[in-house]
Amino acid sequence: MWADVDARQDFLNFSEVADLVVDVVGSPTMRPVSVGVFGTWGTGKSTLLNLIDTGLSTEDRKGQFIVVRFDAWLYQGFDDARAALMEVIATTLLKAAKDDEGLVVKARSLLGRVNKMRAFGLAAEAVALAHGVPTMGWLSKGFDAVDNLISGEGDAEDIEAAQEAGKKAKERGKGLLEPEKKRTPPKEIAAFHREFEEVLRGIGKTLVVFVDNLDRCLPPQTIHTLEALRLFLFMDHTAFVVAADEDMVRHSVSTFFNDPGDRHVTDYLDKLIQVPVRVPALGVQEIRAYLFLLFASADPGVPPEQLEALRIRLEDNLRRAWEDEPISTEDALALLGQASADLARGFGIADRMAPMLVNSDQVRGNPRIVKRMLNVVRMRAKIAERRKMPVDEALVAKLALFERCTDSTAATYLYREINAAPDGKPEVLAKLALHLDDERAFDEACPKEWKPNAKILSFVREWLALDPPLAGINLRPLVYLSRETIPLRSLKGGLSATATEGLRVLLRTTKMSSKSAIAAANSIAESERAAVMKAMIETFRPHGDWLNSPTGFHGALILADRSTEAAADLVAFIKLTNPQGPPPWLGQYVREKSWFKAGEVK
Repeated sequence: MWADVDARQDFLNFSEVADLVVDVVGSPTMRPVSVGVFGTWGTGKSTLLNLIDTGLSTEDRKGQFIVVRFDAWLYQGFDDARAALMEVIATTLLKAAKDDEGLVVKARSLLGRVNKMRAFGLAAEAVALAHGVPTMGWLSKGFDAVDNLISGEGDAEDIEAAQEAGKKAKERGKGLLEPEKKRTPPKEIAAFHREFEEVLRGIGKTLVVFVDNLDRCLPPQTIHTLEALRLFLFMDHTAFVVAADEDMVRHSVSTFFNDPGDRHVTDYLDKLIQVPVRVPALGVQEIRAYLFLLFASADPGVPPEQLEALRIRLEDNLRRAWEDEPISTEDALALLGQASADLARGFGIADRMAPMLVNSDQVRGNPRIVKRMLNVVRMRAKIAERRKMPVDEALVAKLALFERCTDSTAATYLYREINAAPDGKPEVLAKLALHLDDERAFDEACPKEWKPNAKILSFVREWLALDPPLAGINLRPLVYLSRETIPLRSLKGGLSATATEGLRVLLRTTKMSSKSAIAAANSIAESERAAVMKAMIETFRPHGDWLNSPTGFHGALILADRSTEAAADLVAFIKLTNPQGPPPWLGQYVREKSWFKAGEVK
């Protein structure tokens, strides 16, 4: 299996883009500079940062840069983002200045000044509260409690919260500001600038700060981190590389500044990000090469030097894609020497799956989704092997591909047909296999659950033609292996016909105003609404990118409005998958819901 972490090896042909950023950061005429590495969730932004970091550490650049890694999401809810970034930078400079006593004194002064800036950050939060701006953490809770007490609506819990906030404010403020040396924020910022420049000039290196996971933060944290960047942007010998989903950052700017308009949002970002870089979109050849390298890297029989030879050959092939044909599966295997039968089978799977993984709306060549899907395949294959189940990895991969590239309605229908068929051999697959060469006949014979739109219908036809064939094979073991994806209750007919149809409609819902979804939710008996919600939640569990909504989640929200028990299950699931709070798209729907507030109190 493959670790779901940011890679330091280039399996995606990102080195060209990384080299361009290194050239920008490394050019004295470009500094100070800020680079934005933009891409959606899972496309490889953090991996690209790693490659840029490696490029700054080559032998010819050794000793020229001080690199700081700052994960904005790590500090959310625990610290002021501006002060946290300044502290990380100041601490790094203190370590870099360790051999020069004069610089060490200045660096320590710089670090001490961060505490004063942090105190101003707390004061700013109090001012924001007074003007009705929402804030995070213990301080906002304390001010809410005081507000309740003043209005006459407070209780013992409010008194305790206000006392606790006051106690923490006193503790955190202790020693941060010295009365005899108290300065205004502008003077502190000017002093910070001056000391920072003196320390950096004395060290004689360029400071490069990588800011990652900015798009995972709530709007205030995002804006505060961007504001901290502003302190350094026009200081010599500095460079910032910010990795984020541009749309999510735009959403944060728009939310924080109360919808200032698209032009003002663009102007705000243009002032902070001088050089925007997009993570390259991956096509069929890139995903095919990526799959080859994933399968090869997971094979214990492949020596590191042969894996690197394959990587270099594939990278060269991709860079010459404008004139060269894709490397053949046989040539790729030959670079690995005596490849195992399992590896040869894996390369065959990769060759066939790549086009569908790129063309599917559910995947779109997203490398993180691809890796997670392969982990599902490998996990199921291991379970099948241990239990001596009569399936092979190619069959497992084919069914997992169907789950990922269609929708829950289509997958539920397939598995229900498999369970209901004698010997696990559904008639629908045998029937459709006869029409693979006749597009019109195929479309007519296809069940309605498999043709909600032209793209899914086209996928199903390509998928059935993919080796290995499924007609005449007992597929029931595959249904068992997929039990963490498809709700067994629904498959086994535990719901009434009305509830099952309601589930089908709700899982296809994409907007809260859907009349068919509202009618479907109303048609489900109260006694079955919680069971339908549980079935829906099971289909949402594999969803990895909570910055975007899974298909059908709007249907779950509609159902929650009609059942207290179903709503409680949904709130528990939201809190489990999003412990830092609902993402922006979801927050706008649930924050004012009484059932969500009740779940939050618990």
